[in-house]
Amino acid sequence: MAHIIAIGSGKGGVGKTTVAVNTAIALAKLGYKVGLIDADVYGPNVPLMLGSTDQPKVLPNNQIEPNEAHGVKVISVGFLSPGDKPLVMRGPMLHQIIRQFLQQVEWGELDFLIVDLPPGTGDVVISLVQTVPLTGAVVVSTPSDVALQDARKAIEMFRQVNAPILGVVENMSYFTCPHCHEMIAIFSKGGAERTAKEFNVPFLGSLALVPAIREGGDQGQPVAVAGPDAPEAAPFYAVARDLAEKAKEQASKAEDVFEIN
Repeated sequence: MAHIIAIGSGKGGVGKTTVAVNTAIALAKLGYKVGLIDADVYGPNVPLMLGSTDQPKVLPNNQIEPNEAHGVKVISVGFLSPGDKPLVMRGPMLHQIIRQFLQQVEWGELDFLIVDLPPGTGDVVISLVQTVPLTGAVVVSTPSDVALQDARKAIEMFRQVNAPILGVVENMSYFTCPHCHEMIAIFSKGGAERTAKEFNVPFLGSLALVPAIREGGDQGQPVAVAGPDAPEAAPFYAVARDLAEKAKEQASKAEDVFEIN
């Protein structure tokens, strides 16, 4: 695996998984080999967003074959525990799941492995950085002060575990009224960019609050599937291109490829 990128947030409900899913698809559409780990074990929404619900196959060597959706290889707790039944786990069990997703899944060669983390600063992040060398992390936040307060904690968390911050994404940055076409800053605007400057980390871009993005996620057809020329998808492709470049720059400072034994 050339680049392993964690996508996290300090707060739930800011669209972290939406960003992770659409960015992974955008990278795949741009010609990269991409894998996606749904490590949000408490709220595994990736299967619904990708429209992939089949249980993964177990290969003869006891490895797990990941599902594939929209050109992205994917594994999720949601495949193993579907429906409304929650996973109630303590730290050691979470650590084991993360290790299995990294070491017992037949990923093959990947240019990018995207890891969708649970919100907050808990056990899964620690397990991840203890298991593999991360290329870096992305922090997703809305521009509201409440979300940014937690986003700053997420940035500091990644710094404490020596994971480089590849960038901050501002989600739900604004809404454009379909009638008068006025831009409305429902959750304020520009706060994530200011936070990125404050912490001296890259700002990867702003994503609008668009009904089509929600509809695509609910229907298993994320907007990025439409390609880079689709108006709703274009911002995700811009984020994906910028993220790819920053990941390559960061990886060039360390080892080129990480092999899972």
